[in-house]
Amino acid sequence: MYILSRRQTIVSAIGVAIATLSPALQAQTTTPVKAVASFSILGDLVQQVGGERVAVEVLVGPGSDAHVFQPTPSQARLVGQAQIVFSNGLGFEGWMSRLLNTAAYKGRHVVVSQGIKPITAEADDHGHGHKHGHHHDEADPHAWQAVPNAIAYVGNIAKGLCKADATGCDQYQRNAGAYIAQLKTLDADIRATWATIPAAQRKVITSHDAFGYYAHAYGVKFLAPQGVNTDSEASARGVAQLVRQIKKEQIKALFVESISDPRLIAQIGRETGVKPAGELYSDSLSDAQGPAANYLAMMRTNTSALTQAIQGH
Repeated sequence: MYILSRRQTIVSAIGVAIATLSPALQAQTTTPVKAVASFSILGDLVQQVGGERVAVEVLVGPGSDAHVFQPTPSQARLVGQAQIVFSNGLGFEGWMSRLLNTAAYKGRHVVVSQGIKPITAEADDHGHGHKHGHHHDEADPHAWQAVPNAIAYVGNIAKGLCKADATGCDQYQRNAGAYIAQLKTLDADIRATWATIPAAQRKVITSHDAFGYYAHAYGVKFLAPQGVNTDSEASARGVAQLVRQIKKEQIKALFVESISDPRLIAQIGRETGVKPAGELYSDSLSDAQGPAANYLAMMRTNTSALTQAIQGH
């Protein structure tokens, strides 16, 4: 009879143990995929899909404005070392192509808004009120503000990660599926919340035109002194027109955005007698201790703030 040596028995046992490791534990034994996301909201979505197999670095962190971001040399080096880079597209990161060139980046670049039909300032004027201080026909890049678009982002993220790391594809698809289920629940909850408020009352003032997709998805009218890019200036004529419209339509929900200078909204509040209702998160998450530390929390926080302000709570 052949008897295994003690050493052979140990080696065999280790082999069986490795073979029976759960997918989550196996992921811990692999070197994480180096990923870079352009801004904090996108970074969260990538992490939700990537899980433990992906190490995500964010270029424009919480509380910062991607519209006016200027990459540093150290961030260019970070991009140059990445295996995959995720950006929003739709003109949101005007600096991205220059950064990729500077970094001599040769890896995979995924534009997560691919397949989403953008809305424009012109189109939004017809459906949800005039916007002041920007050019018509300018594409609105803030597609993530409608949850169905975030679901499309997640699908594109999973495809990109599968191409960059085929071994982990099953896990990415499972993570994406589980997260999409949460997003569908979120979308249904937002719609149910707005359904309790008459359409004629759904009027909001924000710092810049970042909520066009939210407006289209959930039937809310947003007005803003700045256009879709915070780098644009609000004109005195546009602000005066907005003040008249607020008074005429008796709009009571006035918000500053977390990335914006609050002075313009404060001025509009003084001129209209409407007290700012608080802060919205448009282009950035809050820090980890804040109320919008991830995408799901951000959308719920914004929706709660908006509906409470409109109802006078």
